[in-house]
Amino acid sequence: MRRRSFLAAAAASSAVSLAFAPEREPIGIGFLGASYAHFAEKFRFLRESSEWRILGVTEADPVVRSGIEKAGVPLLSRAELLAHPKIEVIAVESPVRDHSADGKAVLEAGRHLHLEKPPATNLSAFEEIVRTAHEGNRLLQVGYMWRYHPGIDKALEAAREGWLGSVYLIRASISNELAPSRRAEWGEFAGGPMFDLGGHLIDPMTRLLGRARSVTVTLHHESPLNDNLHDNTLAVLEWDKAIGVVHASDLQPDSNRYRAFEVFGTNGCAVVNPIEPPALTVDLAKAAGPYQKGLQTVAMPSYRRFVDDFSDLAGAVRREHALRTTREEDLLVLEMLLRSSGMA
Repeated sequence: MRRRSFLAAAAASSAVSLAFAPEREPIGIGFLGASYAHFAEKFRFLRESSEWRILGVTEADPVVRSGIEKAGVPLLSRAELLAHPKIEVIAVESPVRDHSADGKAVLEAGRHLHLEKPPATNLSAFEEIVRTAHEGNRLLQVGYMWRYHPGIDKALEAAREGWLGSVYLIRASISNELAPSRRAEWGEFAGGPMFDLGGHLIDPMTRLLGRARSVTVTLHHESPLNDNLHDNTLAVLEWDKAIGVVHASDLQPDSNRYRAFEVFGTNGCAVVNPIEPPALTVDLAKAAGPYQKGLQTVAMPSYRRFVDDFSDLAGAVRREHALRTTREEDLLVLEMLLRSSGMA
């Protein structure tokens, strides 16, 4: 993560005062690790939320620890965090190599788990996490950040309801422009950006179409830098009647503009482009569901990452409903991500 960005976010979040007192006791949450790129946004949102109270963070990096201290949140040892009597949920935001071990430790400590993506570097480790969550009757939520994205949700709805006709193609792209100083970190795993970024789009693709019968992977190193990072990656997934194409690279300037999720069917298409801020167009040969014939722009609500994720988790902790995504779906998504990354 960018440490300066985190320090600024932490300082800003410490100044937040809620306009209204919560109607019920907030849920105690802690962070095991704070060095992953998504930590700062999650930390800032949870600090502002009336549903949650951050009770402690475990992190070894002194720069990140300084930002947490400035925000007024207790720094705890790993043992203190896992044993804290008022922490019901622990979010794992440690380096990717530690996700599975840290996630399992959280569940074995009897806490519900929000596990950063990718949740494990091999399927057997994640199968153990799922089994531990099941046996301990603990919640497991994996942090694919667009599971609650309004545009992607609408595109999936149009496909599932048959409004697009028979789906034959999903095309998805997610890239960034990675700083040279971070290439060693991303090059630790063969899949490179496909493994670190691609899961955000392989997730909805898999939840729509299920297990692909075959996956073809292309992993290229295009940068002139002499390192091990596969920085230009492509996966082609095949089902009996559909193809999925996912591209992820670390070489694209202004990449947010071009991140896209596109679903094509025999009656038309639903295109989310860009993904952030959400923009959705639907183009149909014949009117279907709420959509008219022809090209139309679909109004999108305001959207902020992680708000709906943690709202869903809070409701599940309070036993108001089940989590939106099942453990079985999480297992299948990781299987498809590992296959698409050349890491199965």
